[in-house]
Amino acid sequence: MLDYKLVEAFAAVVGEGGFEKGARVLHLTQGAVSQRVKLLEEQAGCVLLVRSSPPRPTVAGQAMLKHFRQVRRLEEDLGAGLGQNDAGFDTLAVGVNADSLATWFFPAVDDYLDGEPVLLDLSVDDQAETLKLLKAGDVLGCVADRAEPVQGCRVEYLGDMDYRMYATPSYKMKWYSNGAVLEDVETAPILVFNRKDVMHELLLAEALGQRPGLRSPFYLPSSEKFAPAIASGRVSGMLPDQQAAPYLERGELVDLLPGHVFTVRLHWQCWNLESARLTSFTDALVRGARSLLAQRT
Repeated sequence: MLDYKLVEAFAAVVGEGGFEKGARVLHLTQGAVSQRVKLLEEQAGCVLLVRSSPPRPTVAGQAMLKHFRQVRRLEEDLGAGLGQNDAGFDTLAVGVNADSLATWFFPAVDDYLDGEPVLLDLSVDDQAETLKLLKAGDVLGCVADRAEPVQGCRVEYLGDMDYRMYATPSYKMKWYSNGAVLEDVETAPILVFNRKDVMHELLLAEALGQRPGLRSPFYLPSSEKFAPAIASGRVSGMLPDQQAAPYLERGELVDLLPGHVFTVRLHWQCWNLESARLTSFTDALVRGARSLLAQRT
């Protein structure tokens, strides 16, 4: 039987990024928290925490964290049912990709958050990376591009986000005056979210018939600033239709590759728990997303 005071201390150290910060959250001394983590490792018979800066869980530690968070979620549901939720709010850890967060995510769940005592602990990453957060037990559910459910999880289709390559008319005149020509495309400055982002390369490869060697990337890991940066005329870049629409209406942006679209199919993956709170949030998110995103078979 696990001593959950020990597990709670371990989770606090990982979640807060250090023993001192974890101790502050638990209203304990740093020494007491360190002792609890050590006792937990002795009980588990293995090392759970790499003492780095910040501390990070081992593979066994990730399994321990996932178990603790699932149990805590069920206990919070039970407490709410018994009228024992003293804080008044439930916290749900959710993984979401940056473009969804910048466009449809909050409109999809605004009504739910207005009517329910729920706080969100959001972790933001690319839609191909959020599943790692779910597998590691860092989040209860995530928006991802994978349709196959992770082991122990359920999955719901949310909808499609369509991306196109956009630029200002002046940029198009300078770099794409002859259309999408490989030599021009490879030297033209292009906006990229981060070094894991390959969406633009895949779309350009489809349009050109080969994958270009882009020599002038401009990195900007902010979905909110992406459209304004492209509208400056300095760079081209990929935008979802939801973000590009107002710029297109004003004539500030044009589609550089007409007829070429990169579609991301989004899904909600969450732990398959008998949790009333997680179920109600899932239902609200799926319903809201399907009203805002393109629905295709």
